[in-house]
Amino acid sequence: MPDDRADSERAPELPDDLTAYDLNGPARNELKTLSKENADNVARHLAMAARVLGDDPALAHQHALAAVRRAGRVAVVRETAAITAYAVGDFALALRELRTYRRISGRDDQIALMVDSERGVGKPDRALELGRSVDRSTLSAEGRVELAIAMSGARLDLGEPERALQELEIPELDPDRAFEWSAGLFAARATVLEELGREDEAAQWHARAVIAADAIESAHGAGTDEVLEIEELDDDPESEVVSETEDTDIEDEQG
Repeated sequence: MPDDRADSERAPELPDDLTAYDLNGPARNELKTLSKENADNVARHLAMAARVLGDDPALAHQHALAAVRRAGRVAVVRETAAITAYAVGDFALALRELRTYRRISGRDDQIALMVDSERGVGKPDRALELGRSVDRSTLSAEGRVELAIAMSGARLDLGEPERALQELEIPELDPDRAFEWSAGLFAARATVLEELGREDEAAQWHARAVIAADAIESAHGAGTDEVLEIEELDDDPESEVVSETEDTDIEDEQG
């Protein structure tokens, strides 16, 4: 049982309008083993961490640590601690938390973050070994893309741009359609092509990345789940156009 008084002295303040229901349902379900009071408090810290992560990762990390002190055996709590540690650049802590999360949950859905954290502590060889140890068919499409990008980065760390490009040659690399993860994958490919001195190709993939990101953002704003197809580039990257089709193909793979 946490020492409530000591914890309250270390924990960052929570806004009055924040409730446990600001945390998503699946995450709240993981807290059911806790007492109601403790579960509500942990949920609010996790929700606050998610709310401020983009603007103030250090504060998000403090909220995550407050949750760990109260519920360190809950997978989503250790996952949040890992994500926030990574966000503040504490890759060693991120690795420790990710290993704990993986052991508690039995899931590999954060393997890409583990690979990137190994890179962050200066161990690209271990990053590649870790990435190869996972059965990619068990990952979501988004997970496979994130892992490919992380593995490609590790290859670049080792000065292997050709092999970095090979890491990105995955079925999800579709230059003609925009998915949730397409912009990041396209941009990663552009970066590797730049390392290889293939500037014209890199410019085209950078253009695809921008257009894919804009297309997905527009689709979300319109509340549509229609596929966004990226028409083939001409010689001028500026000439690329996005068109909608009737098939549903924009995917938000959550695993």
